[in-house]
Amino acid sequence: MSQKKLVKQLLKKLEKLESDREKLIIKLGKALDKLEQKTPVKKVAAKKAPAKKVTAKKVVAKKVTAKKAPAKKVVAKKAPAKKSVAKKAAVVTDLKV
Repeated sequence: MSQKKLVKQLLKKLEKLESDREKLIIKLGKALDKLEQKTPVKKVAAKKAPAKKVTAKKVVAKKVTAKKAPAKKVVAKKAPAKKSVAKKAAVVTDLKV
């Protein structure tokens, strides 16, 4: 479609929306007028007994702080180094030669 056709279509839609808007405004105005005629403004003094307010004391719950035990460090135990018997035997054989 050409741009001119698109513009014309959009203008038609816009005009239709504007006319619908005006019609709705007129309808709302009429409805408001009817409501005002149906309900005349009446001031009725409502008698209410003043309620006594009792202030409730709020009890603040105390949070118990959990004591944390100091974290113990786990020390990895090293296996005792085993002396190789093969090295001793090699040293002894070298001396005999």
